Amino acid sequence: METYSFLRHMADSWFLLAMTLGFLGLCLWAFRPSARNNHDEAANLIFRNDNRPAADLDASNRKEA
Repeated sequence: METYSFLRHMADSWFLLAMTLGFLGLCLWAFRPSARNNHDEAANLIFRNDNRPAADLDASNRKEA
């Protein structure tokens, strides 16, 4: 069997199966129930240091005038 034919056969069958199983494994790992806390923490990370609303620049300029 030629090298090309062998590699083509492997890519058509076994590599496709391996990639499908890898994709399903990664999806199951990412959406596992124990990862919910990590996902919630990552989603709220940008709000960690918010103690008060940002100052309104137009309101501060009006007070000076």
